[in-house]
Amino acid sequence: MLPFFLYFTMTVFIIVCLFMILLVLIQKGRGGGLASAFGGSGGNTAFGSKTGDVLTWATSVVFGIFLILAIALNLLANYYHNKRMGPAPTLTVLNPQRLPTGDTVPPLPVNPPTTSPTTPQP
Repeated sequence: MLPFFLYFTMTVFIIVCLFMILLVLIQKGRGGGLASAFGGSGGNTAFGSKTGDVLTWATSVVFGIFLILAIALNLLANYYHNKRMGPAPTLTVLNPQRLPTGDTVPPLPVNPPTTSPTTPQP
């Protein structure tokens, strides 16, 4: 049943994406929107003069649905993947080496050799 919900949510998500693209393209923005591309002039829109408020409201609602579907799709896909593949493997050390106990690190030299290039004296 889980794959059905996953693919159903993905299909609805794609439909909502396409609908939101169309809503954004219909709106009249600073450039005039898609309505002006087909002969609409400055004050007229494709569906009347008061559609700006309705389209803005509809875009906000569709964007909210888009976000909810995106989160649901992510959760469903992660759950489906973990159910199919099992839990993530853990890192185990097969032959752990024992660290030496005590002070076995050699001390640093008092005067370390210099590796900077020297310039010849005239």
